[in-house]
Amino acid sequence: MIRLLRAGLRPYRWLIALVTLLVLSQVIANLYLPTLNADIINNGVVKGDTAYILQVGAVMLGVTLISALAAIASVYFGSKTSMSLGRDTRGALFRRVQKFSQAEVNRFGAPSLITRTTNDVQQVQMVVLMMLNVVLMAPMMAIGGVIMALRLNVTLSTVILVAIPIMGVFIGLVISRATPLFMSMQKKIDRINQVTREFLSGVRVIRAFDRTVYEEKRFDVANQDLTDTSLKVGRLFAMVFPAVTLIMNFTTIAIMWFGGKQIADGSMPIGDLTAFLQYVFMILFSVLMATFMFVMVPRAAVSAQRIMEVLDVEPSIVDPERPAQDVPEAGLVEFRDVEFRYPGAEEPVLSGITFTARPGETTAIVGSTGSGKTTLISLIPRFYEVTGGAVLVDGVDVRELSQQDLWRRIGLVPQKSFLFSGSVADNLRHGDDEAAEERLWHYLEIAQGRDFVQEMPEGLETHVAQGGASVSGGQRQRLAIARALAKQAKIQIYDDSFSALDFSTDAKLRAALHKHTADATVIIVAQRVGTIMHADQIVVLDDDGTIAGIGTHEELLQTSETYREIVTSQLGAEGAA
Repeated sequence: MIRLLRAGLRPYRWLIALVTLLVLSQVIANLYLPTLNADIINNGVVKGDTAYILQVGAVMLGVTLISALAAIASVYFGSKTSMSLGRDTRGALFRRVQKFSQAEVNRFGAPSLITRTTNDVQQVQMVVLMMLNVVLMAPMMAIGGVIMALRLNVTLSTVILVAIPIMGVFIGLVISRATPLFMSMQKKIDRINQVTREFLSGVRVIRAFDRTVYEEKRFDVANQDLTDTSLKVGRLFAMVFPAVTLIMNFTTIAIMWFGGKQIADGSMPIGDLTAFLQYVFMILFSVLMATFMFVMVPRAAVSAQRIMEVLDVEPSIVDPERPAQDVPEAGLVEFRDVEFRYPGAEEPVLSGITFTARPGETTAIVGSTGSGKTTLISLIPRFYEVTGGAVLVDGVDVRELSQQDLWRRIGLVPQKSFLFSGSVADNLRHGDDEAAEERLWHYLEIAQGRDFVQEMPEGLETHVAQGGASVSGGQRQRLAIARALAKQAKIQIYDDSFSALDFSTDAKLRAALHKHTADATVIIVAQRVGTIMHADQIVVLDDDGTIAGIGTHEELLQTSETYREIVTSQLGAEGAA
């Protein structure tokens, strides 16, 4: 937590210094008031000096006004500092996650990353706010109160020396038990997020399989688990404030008892006892404020640790120190004896992958489910890093290109076509920010999406729900293809992007696509043989992630048993023949 605060608050040192000065002035004003009050009791009332009482009263009002203004200003600047820290921390987390490869994202999981960026940051943000508004004041007020109490009566001050250590021991025991509970609570919030996201993402599947009751029970289990942990924490801290109040009351009784004896003996004026009580209340109230702070610190410390876990991760895929410059954009893609295995896996997903995808040609990749087709094309834009061999783009190892330069050369339609919330035009312009409407209609026409977009209420300006939930699967795929076309990249990758299309639309789209991408390198991953049988080159992957054959449709029917089985399973023996 200290590392996070040290780094996050460094740009706001001048604001923190200003808050400290304001709090100090507020403390001094508050400490000065009991002394003035004691002077009135000891002198003004006894002498009947009304002018003196009015004079000192006016000073007290002025000091109170100064204290109020300092309090308002310190809270304002303290809030500004804490909110700025929260903003900067969320930004730092977002930027760091953007640099993560898929391996790092999988390591934390999307629900946990969301919790760390929202709830965890909020916990730290609230503690900083309390630190600037409470923690700064509490020790100042306590130390000042002790000094002023000693100045009034050293003997009576021994009561404070007994009360404060008792409070400290009690609070320490509570915090030691609360810290592991807070760690558990944050993990259970992750679980709530995970269950909720799964329900919202898979709501159609859940309803189709009549699993609504099951999902409700699953959520109830996660929800009750979090509730039980929260109640344990609540019960633990429920004892804090009554116990601290009890100690404060016993301290007051002791001071009144011993102070009353000193007044009876004539060794202490009654005004000093009043002032002493006020100083003791200041000291104990400071401890109470610190106790309230300690309630929040353990959870914030856990949250800060979780935030730093993300910020401390160095992305496994980074730009080279000296990226290759002036690399011509031809679109040539080469795999040279590529191997890839997931972190911790005993066996590689892909091994011995060697082939070349050339500009002006269509290269298709086929294979059974789990053979590594999507993983293979994910190596081209460096979503994953190869663990052996090399992937080259335009004759240069992708690890020697900057990621921005590499991504600029690639137009990708992922297996799960994702659309962002916004208009159709906004989604298409992810490929080209400056594309005019005429160009967008042109790309939609190639992707066979012009007709259904024209039928939408507002055409290109029709709003699309997050993830493309407001359009069908086939429409979502065609919009994603149009978005990739708008990028006009030399390398076009389509990962099973025609699966939701009927045969007629698939054929029309491929014909239009062939004309538009005549000079580009087109790589298609497909399950449907009809989609790729006219490709210039077909790469067949075996179940173990090796190449079972490379060639045209006709060549592979003669040379590859794996490909022949795929064709036979879809087209029958006559189709294979």
